[in-house]
Amino acid sequence: MIDTFAEFKELKNIDRATMMSVIEESFRTLLKKKYGEDSNFDIIINIDKGDFEIWRNRVIVEDDQLTDPNTQISITEARKIDKDYEVGEEVTDEVKLKEFGRRIILSLRQKLTSHIMDLEKSHVFNKYKDKIGEIVVGDVYQIWKREILILDDEGNELLLPKQEQIPTDFYRKGDTIRAVVLSVEMKNNVPSIILSRTSPKFLERLFESEVPEIFDGLITIKKIVRIPGERAKVAVESYDDRIDPVGACVGMKGSRIHGIVRELRNENIDVINFTNNTNLLISRALSPAKITSIKIDESRKHASIFLNPDQVSLAIGKGGLNIKLAGELTGYTIDVYRESDEADEEDVNLDEFSDEIDQWIIDELKNIGCDTAKSVLELSVDDLVRRTDLEEETIREVIRILKSEFSN
Repeated sequence: MIDTFAEFKELKNIDRATMMSVIEESFRTLLKKKYGEDSNFDIIINIDKGDFEIWRNRVIVEDDQLTDPNTQISITEARKIDKDYEVGEEVTDEVKLKEFGRRIILSLRQKLTSHIMDLEKSHVFNKYKDKIGEIVVGDVYQIWKREILILDDEGNELLLPKQEQIPTDFYRKGDTIRAVVLSVEMKNNVPSIILSRTSPKFLERLFESEVPEIFDGLITIKKIVRIPGERAKVAVESYDDRIDPVGACVGMKGSRIHGIVRELRNENIDVINFTNNTNLLISRALSPAKITSIKIDESRKHASIFLNPDQVSLAIGKGGLNIKLAGELTGYTIDVYRESDEADEEDVNLDEFSDEIDQWIIDELKNIGCDTAKSVLELSVDDLVRRTDLEEETIREVIRILKSEFSN
């Protein structure tokens, strides 16, 4: 029992007052069970030494007036302790644990241990419940196929699942990890703390730590969209006309954003100035492409973007990431079209081939900015396979059909 109690003093997550209260409550329950009441007992707890004492206070009465051995002691018994005792005085003597019996002590030990562990778990749960959306730091303790076990500075266990890791993340045991607290739940009475490095909230918190104007509320992050490890777009707005929100986020020569990019494994981050002007917002979201004109269909939340041929690939981006994120950031479905070139009157719109090519294949090609026959033929088979969900065999057949149009 003493060994078990001594272990409790090592627990850092439970404050002294709570610890002492739980231990005293457990012993008072035991005293009530054995003696009927506990009001005349003093329990002295020494957290630092991991020790405790129980003292019982009893009033001295004449031998023939003893009615309650728990609160009273006969003068004869009292004088065995100290011959100078008189009737009416109070005797305080220590109650030894062995008086309760081994079975009761073992039961008490088990209940006490369980109660303390529950308090420990509750503390961890409440602590991290308040940290949801905040960045925490921990060390890699164990690496499994589906998740990484991380320990914080108090030894609490945190989990970073595979799907919440940036694809290019690589860690060894002992490495330090920064991540945002994604969720906190109690599972089988054990706190389950899930971290994330792919959440937009993680990027938001990184900006707060690197950009004082965001931390102070002078600049607000309106929205963040990201494909972890690849690309992200961040829309920011300043409440002070003297502050350039984009410049403040990027920093002198990129000094502020470089640290964020490194933390995110070289994720390409576009910071744009938020505006309520839809046309302008979409135009900025498709940066670095320069847009010729935009047609907005508010009812369908659809935007048709027209660009010069040399700007189409910039708008689409590698693997279609730029246009995908621009759509998520603005909330519009974006289709890209090449501005018609008067000198190239021979080019044919893809829709003209709908009798030979399935419409879903035409739509897939349009999604990467290829809305005419020649815009498709300008790309290699490998490029088309990489940028669309089409099979190589399908693409080769499309190219054959398109080429036949110009060979006639």
